[in-house]
Amino acid sequence: MMHPLSNRRYQLLMACSLSATILLSHVAAWAQATPETSPPLAPDIHIVVNSNQDGPIRADEGLTLREAIELTNGTLPLTALSDAEQAQVNTVDTHASASRIEFNLLADQTQIQLREPLPAIASPGLTLDGTTQPGYDPALSATAEIEVPIPVVEITPAPDAEVFRGLTIVASGVTVQGLSIYGFTAAHRATAITPPADIFIAHRLPPPDTSQQYPPAQGFSYYDENTPPENVLIEHNWLGMPPTEAIPESPSAFGVSVFNSQGTTVRRNRIAHHDGSAIITGARAENLRVEENILVANGLAGMPDGIRIEGNVDNSIISGNLVCGNDGAGIFLFKPEGAIEIRDNTIKFNGQRMRRAAIYLMGNGHRVVDNEINNQKGPGVVVTAFGIGSQNPSHRNLIQNNVFASLEGLSIDLNTRRHTGVQDFQRGDGPNPLRNSDNRRLDTGNLAINAPQFLSPEFFVMNDKVVIEGMADPGSEVELYLSQPSESAHGPLSQPLAIVAVDQTGHFQYESASLSPGTVISAIASDPRYGTSEPALNTVVRSLSAAATDSDASLNPQDFQLPHCTTRPEPPEPVVVAPPPPEPIQLQVPRNVHFGLDRDNISAESATVLNQIAAAMQAHPTLIVDLHGHTDSRASDDYNQDLALRRARNARAYLIQQGIDPARMTIRSLGETQLLTAERNRVDYARNRRVEFVFRDVRGLDITFVDQDSDLQIEP
Repeated sequence: MMHPLSNRRYQLLMACSLSATILLSHVAAWAQATPETSPPLAPDIHIVVNSNQDGPIRADEGLTLREAIELTNGTLPLTALSDAEQAQVNTVDTHASASRIEFNLLADQTQIQLREPLPAIASPGLTLDGTTQPGYDPALSATAEIEVPIPVVEITPAPDAEVFRGLTIVASGVTVQGLSIYGFTAAHRATAITPPADIFIAHRLPPPDTSQQYPPAQGFSYYDENTPPENVLIEHNWLGMPPTEAIPESPSAFGVSVFNSQGTTVRRNRIAHHDGSAIITGARAENLRVEENILVANGLAGMPDGIRIEGNVDNSIISGNLVCGNDGAGIFLFKPEGAIEIRDNTIKFNGQRMRRAAIYLMGNGHRVVDNEINNQKGPGVVVTAFGIGSQNPSHRNLIQNNVFASLEGLSIDLNTRRHTGVQDFQRGDGPNPLRNSDNRRLDTGNLAINAPQFLSPEFFVMNDKVVIEGMADPGSEVELYLSQPSESAHGPLSQPLAIVAVDQTGHFQYESASLSPGTVISAIASDPRYGTSEPALNTVVRSLSAAATDSDASLNPQDFQLPHCTTRPEPPEPVVVAPPPPEPIQLQVPRNVHFGLDRDNISAESATVLNQIAAAMQAHPTLIVDLHGHTDSRASDDYNQDLALRRARNARAYLIQQGIDPARMTIRSLGETQLLTAERNRVDYARNRRVEFVFRDVRGLDITFVDQDSDLQIEP
């Protein structure tokens, strides 16, 4: 039976996943993966790895990846290898080409199983090229949204070994491409090590003692030799998953960890199924480029966000990515130094476990433009008032020309300082009142710029035209949006309509002959000095001649979308065959699983029930489910709320291990608030200790729910 993550492992992963603020004082173990001194300069060489074995360096018939890295680093003399291995190495003209590591593994031996971490890549300009392996097809992609070729060469820990790091890069100009790297974590190690990851990028030496420096982005110092590698390229890799697309039994902790680097580019990778974030930064990552990646189903048991940004990240860009089905925020900025541009991304179906905002901003001067954000278990973009320094809350964050739909919150939410709960800072605190004093400038994200106010909740078409009028902060400009009529009184900002100026009195006006009765309109205001506001309260276009029959459904709410992150590419020449009419489908699904007294683990009997649920969801991909955790009435309300949450989380984790997409499942904790039976005896108590499954299907599938007691756990 595949057990979900234990609480102990979850705590360890969370500790390993701590921000750079804490990690910087725990770096003693760098030496196991990072050279303590610079290696002697080696000539530029081309190496062909023809053995998938790993272990101590020895002269034999096959050249391994470990030996290839040490050769390029200059830490392994060529004469230490056999004649057969030396035949795989060619010295090249240093003016013509930098060093390369290529692959020519046997077709049935393309998985490299590591026994311990590889040496850090310390050869400037090295290319580690999985695209050279026979069988690699650059035109063969498993996804239609962004084409990332299917890799052939896999790098993963051996089944009986725990290896915390896949590749460590400490040199400038390094390229890693065309590889599958997965399974690298530190669940059973002490937490006083640098973060586990598939790929880790940092300077060559451990940083100095920084225990007195907080946070690291403010005045973080390095010794002269702590030079960050520049212009590292991570491209066309699959991280966190093998070429079969299976979920690894032991997921990686992080995908790409940019701890200290400048100008790193992470482009066109597929990064999925990590316990923590797909991409995370640490102390320094200026000029970072995260472009056209597929980041799906990450954050399963640690930092839940698809992209987690902290440290010095000035002049960085996150663009063109598909960020979908991650358990927390799609993009989470935590106390960054410098500004980031977030543009042209598709961010959807995130926050299923943590219910966070799609994009969470701290800091100043960020730009969020031209993104598509939908189906979020939280707001669209949250700007928190927490700033570095009491007089400097987050501000000058411009959020423009984005498209929002199906949110559990505002499209844009500016947090106030007095709302300091976890929910407020991660999910937003709702619409703000109008600013009534200059003190509010220091109390609210984006310096409390006011949302526009329409002069009327409705405007009428007269002489085939409608004139929309309102008030906003003088000096700002107003961006009008079409909105969805039934989703929220404030937005959502569904489609940009027009940008209009605000005069010195704060008045704005927009005239149109193309808006039909029933059209719903919202608006935001932006001022470069302050940033972008929250959405206005919606207004509606009406017809004077038929006001009583106007329908607010001229823009129907977006049809429900299946929690779908990626699709297969279309075949080159599809054969169109008319499908037979669908026959009515009837499906019987267990409604619940049970738990022992004060327990949250999945029993063998409950696993059998969960296997039935997983099989039904695999057979019917349009099924989605809410997992409701329950307890009996004993213990305190707070304790039972947490226990019920753990039960629902572990049931979801089990289904994920069976291959169910995390985006199809949402968890809720109901504690002892909805007892199934009156508690007269031990059997009644056992029936109340449960997780219930509430299924939905957009096709109208006829589902029969079955209450089952086969896994009932009656206390002694």
